[in-house]
Amino acid sequence: MGTLDNKSAVVTGASRGIGRAIAIDLARRGAAVVVNYNSSEAAAQEVVQAITDAGGRAIVFKADVSRADEAGALIKACIDAYGKLDILVNNAGTTRDTLLMSMSEADWDTVMNADLKSVFNCCKAAVRPMIRARGGRIVNISSVVGLSGQAGQTNYAAAKAGVIAFTKSLAKEVGSRGITVNCVAPGFIPTALTNVLPDDQKQGITKATPLGRFGTPEEVAYAVSFLAGDEAAFITGVTLSVDGGLVMQS
Repeated sequence: MGTLDNKSAVVTGASRGIGRAIAIDLARRGAAVVVNYNSSEAAAQEVVQAITDAGGRAIVFKADVSRADEAGALIKACIDAYGKLDILVNNAGTTRDTLLMSMSEADWDTVMNADLKSVFNCCKAAVRPMIRARGGRIVNISSVVGLSGQAGQTNYAAAKAGVIAFTKSLAKEVGSRGITVNCVAPGFIPTALTNVLPDDQKQGITKATPLGRFGTPEEVAYAVSFLAGDEAAFITGVTLSVDGGLVMQS
């Protein structure tokens, strides 16, 4: 028996990287999962196949969660498929890295929409059915960049810092209804977003990390699954850094 038996979950941006690992781990623990993607259909189908091959339950659903109507359709798809929504993991995001002097308005808007507005859209759609059920778990994926900043990422840092502040505010709004809202802030994890970093920057990050290595998508997923489970019922409004000690919060 898994720790998330009889739970249903939506994971946005779940076709690859951290989102893929989260979807697979939630399913491994017993949750029925909606694997959301926007453009990577084949990869999303592969995630569903991996889950079902292991004996879990999962469906795939295409939605651009930076659009309110599509985010709402995603939440509805979970309820239609599984009868309820217990867990929402907001993982969808992107980067458009460049120095501020070179950053276009489109670069700013793309990141803010994908990384922050998507969280607003999905949470707004999810909160009402969770309130009716008098319970739920929302886990938003931020970043250590939202805590510490990073040159060349003013758009990404602003969006991810916004996710943290949004999480705290929503936690205060819905706590009385039995809904917890938390953040996970990954450090540097090998994904499509970090693989493009130059080798010297990767080496510098590793050197600055007390544990001396990059993390893995699975290590982020374990933190998410904990916050999504009953063991974390008295934890809300928290940002849990999974970063090997890179950014230590006082």
